[in-house]
Amino acid sequence: MIVRTVLGDIDPTELGVTYAHEHLIIDSSTVAREWPHIHLPSVDEAVAEVGICVAAGVNAFIDAMPTGSGRNLDKLAQVSRSTGAHVIATTGMHTMKYYEGVEWANDDAGSLAHRFLAEIQQGVNGVRAGVIKVATTGPSLTERERAVIEAAGIVHERTGVPVLTHCEEGLGALEQIGALEGAGVDLSRVIVSHTDKVAEVDYHKAILETGVNVEYDQSLRQHLVGSSGTASLVAAMLERGFGDQLLLGTDGARRSLWTSLGGSPGLAWLKRGFPVVLAEYGVTDQNLHSMLVRNPARILAFHPD
Repeated sequence: MIVRTVLGDIDPTELGVTYAHEHLIIDSSTVAREWPHIHLPSVDEAVAEVGICVAAGVNAFIDAMPTGSGRNLDKLAQVSRSTGAHVIATTGMHTMKYYEGVEWANDDAGSLAHRFLAEIQQGVNGVRAGVIKVATTGPSLTERERAVIEAAGIVHERTGVPVLTHCEEGLGALEQIGALEGAGVDLSRVIVSHTDKVAEVDYHKAILETGVNVEYDQSLRQHLVGSSGTASLVAAMLERGFGDQLLLGTDGARRSLWTSLGGSPGLAWLKRGFPVVLAEYGVTDQNLHSMLVRNPARILAFHPD
């Protein structure tokens, strides 16, 4: 079993503390024009922010910007080399708003699967992806979202590569999971993201009962407004026995969140500050180790060809 990083395959035990949904590089003319607050094209800026995280004890990052939406594999490799952090890149697709003028984004599932598979097996300039991303925009999946999920299922069945998801506003997770299962994806290899935007405990319980893993990533934003909703959800899910299915990240695609850009609280807060908040909710060091180290190492590992 290996984890595929932008600098090559590693043993899962080498992964260490892992942020499970990040945006270290977003390099896109569409993003620069439409959403400049999330435009993050600079290697030097990413190296500075990742370096702060590494100094805090973080070892690895899943960069969740997939094919054609602002991902730059060469830049991610530069960040990894400069900081010593492991970076796992994603293939797959984000929501369609990122694909203005990208003709292949409307390809059928078979053609998309061919593209995604090549990025895992051959890579771009030798830099390979280690995760497949799918994105949905609500409980009613579009035809395009279903095609991407079908493509992800084809590639997952062939490679065993894990699937990372985007749930817009945290909604529609159960419908997304149903589509993934229908596409042949092993749900124990799925990481569902952003659901902590929804505070309903029963919703999270229902998601986790399907066997997927969830990645909670709203703690930085909540910290800025004096909320601790994610910490409360973590505690509630641990109490219900789902500790082996939880991961943490920052989804830090905001220039205003990066310390290196003069923002706050910085991506390192998840490692430095959030454990203090979690402890107030009864979360133990062992629980934290599972969410940041043990669970990512298990879920991200697959058998190479």
